[in-house]
Amino acid sequence: MSATAPDWLNNGDNAWQLTAASLVALQSVPGLMILYGGMVQTKWVINSAFMCLYAFAMVLVCWVLYAYKAAFGKQMLPFVGVPGPVVSMEYELTQAILPAAAITAAYPMSTMVYFQFCFAAITVILMAGAFLGRMSFKAWVFFVPLWLTLSYTVGAFSIWGGGFLFQRGIIDYSGGYVIHLSSGTAGFVGAYWIGPRLKSDRENFVPNNVLMMLAGAGILWVGWNGFNGGDPYTASPDAGAAVLNTNITTSMSLLTWMILDVLVYKKPSVIGAVQGMITGLVAITPAAGVVAGWGAVIIGLCSGSIPWVSMNIVGKKFRLFEIVDDTLGVVHTHAVAGALGGFLTGIFATSKGCISFACVSSGGAITGHGVQLGWQVAGICFVVGWNAFWTSAIMLFIKYVLRIPLRMTEEELMIGDDAIHGESAYTFGDITHTGLTLHGHEPSRKLTDIEAGTPETGEASKAAKQA
Repeated sequence: MSATAPDWLNNGDNAWQLTAASLVALQSVPGLMILYGGMVQTKWVINSAFMCLYAFAMVLVCWVLYAYKAAFGKQMLPFVGVPGPVVSMEYELTQAILPAAAITAAYPMSTMVYFQFCFAAITVILMAGAFLGRMSFKAWVFFVPLWLTLSYTVGAFSIWGGGFLFQRGIIDYSGGYVIHLSSGTAGFVGAYWIGPRLKSDRENFVPNNVLMMLAGAGILWVGWNGFNGGDPYTASPDAGAAVLNTNITTSMSLLTWMILDVLVYKKPSVIGAVQGMITGLVAITPAAGVVAGWGAVIIGLCSGSIPWVSMNIVGKKFRLFEIVDDTLGVVHTHAVAGALGGFLTGIFATSKGCISFACVSSGGAITGHGVQLGWQVAGICFVVGWNAFWTSAIMLFIKYVLRIPLRMTEEELMIGDDAIHGESAYTFGDITHTGLTLHGHEPSRKLTDIEAGTPETGEASKAAKQA
């Protein structure tokens, strides 16, 4: 056996898994950074993108020091593994195995650890979409590792790593529950504890760059080929089916959302189409490689219509959605769509798909296995309940024990990026406006030196020059 080519290594599987992991990483950095940066107001571009960048880095450090083994290591409790580091060279070069789930792969542990990290990172980053435009960055610094530790690792181990829901045959092909339902639930609950944006920001929330938003959305869509195509842990026929079904559902969902926008609002909305794209990607995620193409079409019809109703009708009529300021509607695009996809998986999962994916379950209701639908609902209840409790507990811990405010000050909310980071998103152009950026200036500069209005105003320019 060669040290460079051990007997258990399959070069094709390793190459695909690293490629799939890189596609998932690109969804976060730069995908969601660009998407968020384009969707928010100009004054929040830097803060929104930097929340993503920080989370990506922090999650990786926690992941290799202790969190990976808590999510995919040996069982400690029915819902979590024994935490521990994965940074030794011996560990990184050994064959990948998920001990509690009795799953092995034909590539090294280093590949598996990185692949799973990309999923952990994007979960936290997706959740950030609910907090944009007012969460204290200092609070976010502490929230990310705490939520990863107490919430994400539990969901991942319970459903993927060999925990009690895995043993019961819950089908979550690539994260409809572990990633999207958990991030949507945590985002909505966390948004409640943080509090709303300024009233003026909520009433005038106009994207600063729609083309940039579309670029981020495109990266997200294409990156999803790795998101769902990598979860068989091998370059198998089922990986191809997962990629094809992912694109079928997403296309169907986008078109359905667009048609509803035209019927109700008389115009095809680009932002609406992006929402429909996202709900399609989310809804097919728990089902990707276990449903047939016709099932993917049905899921797309549902994901383009039910979350549309949730966002555009239910979200505008119920006071709860007015109280809770979920900035980008993460509860609709991820929680609702993720739960919907998981439920429909319990109906449309095929026997051949489950065999190809090596599922514990034999299929969904269409195969005569109606009990699967009940377990899918049980999985939804567990993920929602666990995330609602621990997100609340973490937010209250940060606020009352660490004494860190969850929400920015009113002054910071008025000014935005310059107040938080001392930087502005668009610093090219008229050089007379460069004085409006605090970053790198002498300590005597204060937030009050920058007016909350647009930098083009004569008063703002005058104040900048005087400073």
